[in-house]
Amino acid sequence: MISTSFTELCGVSAPVMQGGMQWIGNGQLAAAVSNAGGLGTITALTFPTPADLAGQIRICRDLTDRPFAVNLTTLPSINPPPYDEYRAVIIAEGVPVVETSGSNPAEFVPAFHDGGVKVIHKATSLRHAVKAEEAGVDAVELIGFEAAGHPGELDIPSLILVQAAVREISIPVLAAGGFVDGRGLVAALALGAAGVTMATRFMATEEAPIHQRIKQELLLGDLLGTNLIFRELNNTARVAKNSVSDEVVALLKAGGDFSQVRELVAGKRGRTVYETGDPEAGIWWAGLSRALIRDIPSCASLISGMVAEAEDTIGVRLAGMIRE
Repeated sequence: MISTSFTELCGVSAPVMQGGMQWIGNGQLAAAVSNAGGLGTITALTFPTPADLAGQIRICRDLTDRPFAVNLTTLPSINPPPYDEYRAVIIAEGVPVVETSGSNPAEFVPAFHDGGVKVIHKATSLRHAVKAEEAGVDAVELIGFEAAGHPGELDIPSLILVQAAVREISIPVLAAGGFVDGRGLVAALALGAAGVTMATRFMATEEAPIHQRIKQELLLGDLLGTNLIFRELNNTARVAKNSVSDEVVALLKAGGDFSQVRELVAGKRGRTVYETGDPEAGIWWAGLSRALIRDIPSCASLISGMVAEAEDTIGVRLAGMIRE
């Protein structure tokens, strides 16, 4: 067993958190991760109403008696979801941990804490991580440039970002972006992190609710298997490389604006990828870590294997390098 400030904070046995994954993070997957010893996560906005989220929380609780989290990303928009209602459900349902991102956490940390919910905030920069600690969050996730989704605009990899963060932050830090196995976990711990957050890796598990063909597609990835889209719009996102993301990159590089790619990047098309198994149907998320994925295990096998490999790396391979 590897004990860290993160495992103690969240009451889990492995220093591994499942990141929020749009269209994928449901109650069943979260329960599978939690039952395996990690911290499973339900992605709130995958579900169209707060009542639907409550249903997923109850499904998860029926399947596990271990801690789990709910991811809630809050972003400014013309027609925002009812964020306050989603927050109220998380508190009312007694969810032990919430993963937040987007807005300044200062506006909602007190309500979560009053409801007995621990807050882990995602940040893509050291500045935002420091502000999150000042706002009273319980832990922060540092999103490196390698990550799927939105890694920010600074292009700082996990190797540097985590080390910089632990110099200035006293609460637990999780490293996210580029982690898939026990060796990566050891690297993160050596940098000063209290654990890792993974999303792309959990897509290639038996319990992930996506088409088997997409799981197989992840096994084919190489170091050039992703694209960065929206760079010109200062909203960079890392996604799987396919004909659709290639077209988005080309259009924006040529001076196009969002209106010219809106239909290409529509969320409903991305959801179709996961439902039908057609990797060319739309934009879908994938991090650089896809280059390291070689199998589709159960969540239990994945996490137990990670911990065993980490323990072996620390206790045997690295210890064997020390000479008197």
